[in-house]
Amino acid sequence: MRGTMSQVHLIPPTLEVADELLRFETDNRAYFEARINARPPDYYSAAGVRAAITLAMQEAAQDKGYQFLVRDAAGVLVGRVNLSGVRRTQFQMAELGYRMAESAGGRGHATEAVRQVVALAFGELGLMRLEAVARVGNEGSIKVLQRNGFREFGRSVQSFLLGGVWHDRLHFERRAG
Repeated sequence: MRGTMSQVHLIPPTLEVADELLRFETDNRAYFEARINARPPDYYSAAGVRAAITLAMQEAAQDKGYQFLVRDAAGVLVGRVNLSGVRRTQFQMAELGYRMAESAGGRGHATEAVRQVVALAFGELGLMRLEAVARVGNEGSIKVLQRNGFREFGRSVQSFLLGGVWHDRLHFERRAG
């Protein structure tokens, strides 16, 4: 974070921001696809993004998942953070995921966005556990998790195929309290 506290705010995706979200995803597509699995090609269209937003809104209404867009202090869309796979019965947990624009790297935006989502998860949403994964070697993502109180609890060997190469993943958890 280089000594300054990032100022970001989170908003749920709505159809009103579909064009902006499409630009964000398109502008960062190559950067994201070099690090995480590619989205289907039809996602990168106005109809594809609108369908994804509609699904995200439905999942939130059904308490299945929560997505947020991350805006910096100037209001620029710089990332996304989500809670997916919400499991209530017996678990009260979800999986945390996030992606930041290449231009937003190193500014503390991911750390702050994750901090805010963790607070929401353990507060308003009443979850008790969050899990996250990071590819071995993705030091930025690992640091974001560690700064937010996640601890590593395992490693899955050759469990992630990216660009034709199998990678190991580190598994992290954080509990409420």
